[in-house]
Amino acid sequence: MSYLDRIQACNRHDLGHFRPFRVNRVRVGWVRPGFARELARWPAVFHVSDDEVSLSSELQGFEACSRAVGQVIGALVADGVIHRRHGEPYPVAAEGRAEALLVIDRASAPYFGIRAFGQHLNGFVREGDHLKMWVGRRANDRWNAPGKLDQLVAGGLPHGMSLHENLLKECGEEAAIPRPLAACAVPVGAVSYCAETERGLKPDTLYCYDLELPADFVPRSTDGETEAFFLWPIEQVAEVVRETDAFKPNCDLVIIDFMIRHGLIPPDHPDYLALVAGLRGQVGFPTLNPEGHGGKQGGGDPLGAN
Repeated sequence: MSYLDRIQACNRHDLGHFRPFRVNRVRVGWVRPGFARELARWPAVFHVSDDEVSLSSELQGFEACSRAVGQVIGALVADGVIHRRHGEPYPVAAEGRAEALLVIDRASAPYFGIRAFGQHLNGFVREGDHLKMWVGRRANDRWNAPGKLDQLVAGGLPHGMSLHENLLKECGEEAAIPRPLAACAVPVGAVSYCAETERGLKPDTLYCYDLELPADFVPRSTDGETEAFFLWPIEQVAEVVRETDAFKPNCDLVIIDFMIRHGLIPPDHPDYLALVAGLRGQVGFPTLNPEGHGGKQGGGDPLGAN
């Protein structure tokens, strides 16, 4: 395996498997034909054709749209079509999360193929000229990627919460990082990918942060999401990313980005430019060619039940 393989694994999708999902004539997501047939059971909420799915034009306004779609999602969860509710509202928008047209439950996002946002924090320690990185192992009772390795802090970004406040909350819940220390986290950019999964399409964007931690800091999970933490030399982290599938797949991308920025993957690496481009190539959404068809980039389900 290689670093580039990890990026490609998170970007396999075929838009030929999906129909556009539109709100107010604006494409905000992608749905599979089978899921579109389920949505057709609610003609007062969704207009379903062979070409696309759109929210009914009779629904107007953020609250009305959110309420109507939420009721449909509740029924689909009860019927077992959508596997669960998460309890966090995710924005449905064509671009940035601030332009949300409505919200849906987080666990439903892949079914509608909407652009989702998250935050991942690299917690690291300096020992002279050497770097070590804190790595967490996800608890085996997690519905998403149980037992996989993870960033020290990583979580979704719900609607109505600022990036700063959500990061402080996640730091406290996932690693017991005190708020004054968490506030020292440095925003370092974002990575994006678009993966076809068993539940739908995931065109996701992850805001990335670096936090240099004191040598005596030891993380502690307060929400039960992480069962153990390890402080590994960055060379060990790199090897695990490159040679195994032990990390949750989107975490591989955040670590590769960290290694590029810290010079651990140097510019003379044979895949350097492809790695740099691949971390941000999708910008959260697949693009269409002039004929209006999505480019094929393979199939598969690399991210699992995210």
